[in-house]
Amino acid sequence: MNKRTKWAMTVVSLASVALLASCGSTSSKKTEIEFFTQKKETLGITKEIAKDFEKENKDIKVKVVSVPDPSNVLKTRISSKDTPDVVNIYPQNSDFKEWAANHVFEDLTGKSFMNNIKEGVAAQYKINDKLYSAPLDSNAWGFFYNVDAFKKLGIEAPKTWDEFEAVVKDIKEKGKDQSPFALSLAQGDAWSLNGFGQLAWAQADGGFDGAQNALRFSPKGAIKTANPNFQSVIKQLDILKGNGQKGAEGATYNDAIAAFVSGKSLILPQGIWALAAVQQQKPSFEIRSFAYPGKTAEDAMSVGAADMALSISSTSKHKAAAEKFVNYFSTAKVFQKYFDVNGEPTSVKGVKTKGKMPELEGITRLTFTDKQFVWLQSKWTSEIDFHTLTANYARSGNADNFAKELNVFFDSMK
Repeated sequence: MNKRTKWAMTVVSLASVALLASCGSTSSKKTEIEFFTQKKETLGITKEIAKDFEKENKDIKVKVVSVPDPSNVLKTRISSKDTPDVVNIYPQNSDFKEWAANHVFEDLTGKSFMNNIKEGVAAQYKINDKLYSAPLDSNAWGFFYNVDAFKKLGIEAPKTWDEFEAVVKDIKEKGKDQSPFALSLAQGDAWSLNGFGQLAWAQADGGFDGAQNALRFSPKGAIKTANPNFQSVIKQLDILKGNGQKGAEGATYNDAIAAFVSGKSLILPQGIWALAAVQQQKPSFEIRSFAYPGKTAEDAMSVGAADMALSISSTSKHKAAAEKFVNYFSTAKVFQKYFDVNGEPTSVKGVKTKGKMPELEGITRLTFTDKQFVWLQSKWTSEIDFHTLTANYARSGNADNFAKELNVFFDSMK
């Protein structure tokens, strides 16, 4: 081998090393962002969307994170200054408002992806005249029911509270080994009765403002068992007592879904987000829904607010990538995929929704009307104890203790 050949081989080797180093460098430059979602029901489609995003953005990896008890995990992470890059968070909640006011999240006012959202929707969640969240859809709360079993028993979805009580009575008398409700009363899943508890107070007190005046803005110690509104609330909660599936007192959210899908419980009191979890288990019957009944058909109500709402950490080291992902998620083409699984009323422009989710129409007919109010906790400093106390009453029926504990919870805010 002469000197010229040796020199040429050395150049080739060095070029190969440089090329490999270059490839390694490209790989190492891949940006990873964390997307923290609190919606386990839609985790599958969320991961699918993240993978699709990665195919179009080969320099970005999206790590989708879903954990048990996400609300408390998120609080802990934010307090320890470990906020995920992109967070699915509920902008109506008091903790979000506090975090936004303290600049935990990026100001999204004027970002191009906010134009993907229908006018006026995001503005509902402004903090100090700025937008810290992109609300892409809205949840709502009501009742799912087993249409086939209802037909077999000769009953129809109730339009009034009196009809609701009659339906429950008929199921107990005519149903064979069937219970009226699929309930999850375990302490860990007490949140699942949050909607029922809030709607009971709203029906008793004439809506959002009345319920707040009875609970949050009344004098300390004002919640008493002798109050007519309190009597009305416990009368409504009593419809659940002893009417759940076997073992309902210790049942989890998943247990309640299973009881409904099995056909052993005919009514599932739950948010519309539960439909995805129900459908995943392939029920053999037709599903429809009805809203929380009032004295008349016109008094039916629902409660809800932004559900898949996205915020970006103000301390993210990858804000450009995070914004790119939020922009992608909020486009009509991408969110259509999410809606087709989730079915919640969406605020994303261009998503086709008409006739696509008949299962939810009994509840969602009230969304974006004055018959659906925003979750009461939007005016509270916390909410978890309210869930627990409502579930405690549904298990025990102890009205005196219920009133006492509600006073302890709300007096701390007064």
